[in-house]
Amino acid sequence: MATTQECREALDRLSDNLTRANGEVRGATALDRSLSCHVTDLDETFTGRLDGGRITVDSVTPGPPRTKAEIRLAMTGDDLVALVAGELKFAKAWASGRVRLEAGFRDLLRLKSLL
Repeated sequence: MATTQECREALDRLSDNLTRANGEVRGATALDRSLSCHVTDLDETFTGRLDGGRITVDSVTPGPPRTKAEIRLAMTGDDLVALVAGELKFAKAWASGRVRLEAGFRDLLRLKSLL
């Protein structure tokens, strides 16, 4: 089971990957939105912002998200680490229910290029 530190490092790597992205991916992440990632097996939530293709984590709190972020993710810590490492494909994980993504319709349309 991935630790809180490993999940935080995975989110930092994801942020670094997004800032280096080009084309459609870069455009899809060029949003300014609140973001939460609930790590279900640790029962902890990372909250922050996706701003201009960079994820900034502001806090880690126990339990599910306390407020409704504009973009909400939920998954196990192992799945988060595997997704960022490229060992798990997002579309497959999302389709099978291993990863939940909730956002407004327009944001989902923009983020679909990441799938």
